[in-house]
Amino acid sequence: MKHSLSKIAEFIFQNDRLFRFLDAVITDFGEGYAQVEMTVKEEHLNAAEVCQGGVLFTLADLAFALASNSYGTIALAIKSSITYVKSAKLGDRLIARASEFYRSKSLATYLVVITRADGEKIAFFEGTVYRFDKPVLKESEVKIVEEANANSHN
Repeated sequence: MKHSLSKIAEFIFQNDRLFRFLDAVITDFGEGYAQVEMTVKEEHLNAAEVCQGGVLFTLADLAFALASNSYGTIALAIKSSITYVKSAKLGDRLIARASEFYRSKSLATYLVVITRADGEKIAFFEGTVYRFDKPVLKESEVKIVEEANANSHN
């Protein structure tokens, strides 16, 4: 059973706690792609006063997870890597854009580019997932997402 893209995005957003830790938001989402944004805060900085590499990796991973699960079936990472080309600083608005490079029945590869809001490239991430034949959302979870959406609009 195929669920709407908005229900899949909402379920992942509500249940992946790192969205809240990064204060990240989904700004674009569709089959095979996703865009997630965040602003670098004090708690994201390392001892060199630049954004911690793990924060950048996590931002890319969130976009990767959304894009790879966008077809409604569970996809879990089996390999991922990141290359940092520029540092991000306090206050920078970061945008992670994930796009599908290749997809088969059981494997898919995604590329994620992180930029500052002005377009300057910060990092490049590549990830491969194994695609399971199980739905992202079970019927009980669809109802929970629908109830949460109804309550947030009241």
